[in-house]
Amino acid sequence: NEANLVEALTAVLPTFEGAFTLAVMDRTSLVGVRDRHGFRPLSIGKLGDGWVLASESAAFDIMGATFFRDVEPGEMVVIDDRGITSVQPFEPSPARMCLFEFVYFARPDSLIAGQNIHAARRHMGEALAAQAPATADVVVPVPESGIPAAQGYAAASGIPYRDGLVKNRYVGRTFIEPAQAMRDMGIHMKLNPLRQELNGKDVVLVDDSIVRGSTTRQLIRMVRDAGASAVHLRISSPPYRWPCFYGMDTGDRSTLLAADRSVEEIAEYLDVDSLAYLELDALLEATGAASDGFCTACLSGEYPTPIPNGDGKFALEET
Repeated sequence: NEANLVEALTAVLPTFEGAFTLAVMDRTSLVGVRDRHGFRPLSIGKLGDGWVLASESAAFDIMGATFFRDVEPGEMVVIDDRGITSVQPFEPSPARMCLFEFVYFARPDSLIAGQNIHAARRHMGEALAAQAPATADVVVPVPESGIPAAQGYAAASGIPYRDGLVKNRYVGRTFIEPAQAMRDMGIHMKLNPLRQELNGKDVVLVDDSIVRGSTTRQLIRMVRDAGASAVHLRISSPPYRWPCFYGMDTGDRSTLLAADRSVEEIAEYLDVDSLAYLELDALLEATGAASDGFCTACLSGEYPTPIPNGDGKFALEET
């Protein structure tokens, strides 16, 4: 029954570590839980006389529901015929939303922490243009998550925005492919250049992040082969230097391009004319949310929870 379900969850949840959101349902109730630090988002929506849960608010628009509020970090909500009851099964802990929800993961039409993701990414591009200007003919995004930042960069810099790369929508995210050979093939299947937008142009190429760098290196070669006379790469997040243990499958630190390279060394490896990353303080400000409420471990090396010895991606799963 509902009482037993809530009691069982209240007893077991404090033993959980790391990033998770849960939706648990029985015949009479729907229970939603967000981990004590709130690494991942969870939202409540209103649908007619009922309530719904979703990991992103954009799902409510699709089903005709309206956004009500976020489930707070460490909160358990019990939804039944009496409405919504809030339970606090965890000891109070600092909020640490994954910053990459704003940079990459979340849909641009979602609201997280009261902020529109598309607007936040445009602000990242605007900040990047102020921090790292370039002399160029066009600003070109790496679709799709690089589009809002490129729009912001173009608007702030006055350099014309152009869609110079076409995305095949039937191919997934290449950085999370398990094998390097699949990632290498993926970039050619995923993107195709528009030569008329790139040929003879000095290009500011805007992307959201560089993880391993293998696909980015191929992308730069693709843009040059399409006739670009110069490529100035601008990244709307800081260098990705440490592995994630909270759900982002990036492997161990030895696979990360920026782990032991300077920006200049990365630029040489990628074969770009210039390279700049958005600074962390500017990224946090661009989100519009409280800057002390984010997990920045992959960018700063400051993990909000104890990490087991060894930085393999399955370290937490093996404990």
